[in-house]
Amino acid sequence: MEHTENKTNFITNAINHDIADKVYKNDRIHTRFPPEPNGYLHIGHAKAALLNYRIAQQYNGKFNLRFDDTNPIKEDMEYVDSIKKDLSWLGIDWEDRLFFASSYFEKMANYAVELIKKGLAFVDDLTADEMREYRGNLNEPGKESPYRNRSIEENLNLFEQMKAGKLPEGSRVLRAKIDMASPNMNMRDPAIYRILHTTHHSTKDEWFIFPMYDYAHPIEDAIEGITHSLCTLEFEDHRPFYEWVLSNLNDFQNEPPRQIEFAMLNLTKTILGKRFIKQLVDEKIVDGWDDPRLVTISGLRRRGYTPESIQNFCEAIGIAKNNSTVDIAMLEHFIRDDLKFKAPRLMTVLDPLKVTITNYPEGQVEWVELPLNQEDPEIGNYCTPFSREIYVERSDFLELPPKKFYRLFSGNEVRLRGAYFVVCNEVIKDAAGKVIELKCTYDPATRSGSGFAERKVKGTIHWVDANLSKKVEIHLYDNLIDDDEGLTKDNFLERINPNSLKIIEGYAEPEVMKAKPLEKFQFIRNGFFSADPKYSTLEVPVFNQIVSLKSSWKPEK
Repeated sequence: MEHTENKTNFITNAINHDIADKVYKNDRIHTRFPPEPNGYLHIGHAKAALLNYRIAQQYNGKFNLRFDDTNPIKEDMEYVDSIKKDLSWLGIDWEDRLFFASSYFEKMANYAVELIKKGLAFVDDLTADEMREYRGNLNEPGKESPYRNRSIEENLNLFEQMKAGKLPEGSRVLRAKIDMASPNMNMRDPAIYRILHTTHHSTKDEWFIFPMYDYAHPIEDAIEGITHSLCTLEFEDHRPFYEWVLSNLNDFQNEPPRQIEFAMLNLTKTILGKRFIKQLVDEKIVDGWDDPRLVTISGLRRRGYTPESIQNFCEAIGIAKNNSTVDIAMLEHFIRDDLKFKAPRLMTVLDPLKVTITNYPEGQVEWVELPLNQEDPEIGNYCTPFSREIYVERSDFLELPPKKFYRLFSGNEVRLRGAYFVVCNEVIKDAAGKVIELKCTYDPATRSGSGFAERKVKGTIHWVDANLSKKVEIHLYDNLIDDDEGLTKDNFLERINPNSLKIIEGYAEPEVMKAKPLEKFQFIRNGFFSADPKYSTLEVPVFNQIVSLKSSWKPEK
């Protein structure tokens, strides 16, 4: 993975201090990305994964991919497979270091026994509602559970029954014994194990108890020898418990991992929360996790984004300590910037208006040579057919043009890109008054590449041959939501833009029809598009709009 020179930030500064202080043997640096397999990854996960991976690269360290699969109710192998595919596509290589939290279930249960024997954990009979009531709030301390002072022997016996599946689901939990008066709510005797009689995607029916994420995560990090556990700011208040777990287990007294938090990525005019996205998918409001309107990695890939554009975007937004929101126009800037030199520039007419060139020989077809991308002549040229009947964009003609409109109107001459100058002579309308055809004449002396006429024209428009072009299906996208202020789980469905997807039929020149799945193009003056891998057929190719040509965001100088 190519990226810019190493940049310093508060995370690298902390790592540099640890190296200077010889905190970890041989100055080793080991990071990880620990997704929960309960959904597909989105652009926020991409930022976190790339950060952890690049830190490992920067320090010649190691990087693990680990699935935190501790909640079988919400997890599925589909998500495991999708996450591996997305990260690999992003250019992240975990080599042979693929791990699962479920592989450590036996060790985690043994560590729970260690905490019980030290008087640091107890089995609680309180219901979930009672536990919430006993927990207190930010202004009032919690109350100790009446089961908190059970003997070690009784707790060991009950935990063994929980583990053996002899107790009903949800009837008891194992809790850490810390401080019910702590100002940090996460330290008020948090639950570390619950009973679930359900099948796990990996361990099947072997386990009846499952560790809570906050308990499992530090143990996973420590078992794998992680040095720096980089996570988003939502886990800042969880850090004291992360450190409490490790400090109270004998195996992790030397070189425990250090948790460092950074700001999560928020984007305007879209949905980022995994639970929100899952609801959109489940209720079929979007076309699956890979819907191009979503900023899931699979959605961005299907829309036509490149790994490099996402890498460069994540690099540019940097690492911060405070949460903020990034304009989605900035993400769009980086795909434009990446594709402007890569994507072939071809002609597709999205809203066709027929033009008949009355003085062009009937039945004649000539092939016009055009560059695939003027920005990179080495890509080469291609040829497109030209004949008496062509299609142009309806917006390139106006009956009553304003000043500085240099395209088609009665009596005006324009250049057809790569071909001839034509003059509009006659406008044909249907019974309802809609313009359905233009009659034009061409000047044979103005063929591109043959010296051009001495006169100049101010307008150049694109076109396709009406007889040899092919119908294509075009998917045009708008923001998934227009108003993201105060977005909540209760109102986000109301904010979905009903016009976020528009499907139209257009006409494409023959070169476009050669497109392979996910091949990207700039359709002249219409934007960047990608061949849809899900619905395209040889008969009717489908192209997803990646982004328009114009950007509302400018990089800082």
